[in-house]
Amino acid sequence: MAGAGDFVMRVHRVRSETVVAVCDADLVGRKLPVGHQGRTVTVSPQFYGDRPVGREEVAWALQRATIANLLGERTVALALEMGLIADGVPGRLGGVPHAEIVTLVG
Repeated sequence: MAGAGDFVMRVHRVRSETVVAVCDADLVGRKLPVGHQGRTVTVSPQFYGDRPVGREEVAWALQRATIANLLGERTVALALEMGLIADGVPGRLGGVPHAEIVTLVG
C-alpha cells in the first residue's frame, strides 16, 4: 500500500482544462528509454512536480482532473483501484506503467 510521499504531483491549468500529472516519487529525474536508437525521455519535475504527496491528495486531484498523466507502478495501481482506468489498459513508457485519462464532455 502506498503511503505519504510515495508520489509527486503537479496540477497544470491550461485554459479550461485541469491537467493532473502524477508519478511515483522515485521516478523523478530518471531517464526512460523510448523507441529505438538510444532515445530517452526524462521524468521531469517541471511536469510531474517535486513535492511529495500522499495517496489521499492524489485521489482528490484525480477526481477533479479533466486530463491526467500517470506514470509508475504505485500511481497506476491507485488509478486502477479508484476505477479511473480499466485493468489491462495501462501502457508502458520505457518499461514503466503509464496511462493517460481524458474526460470528454459533450
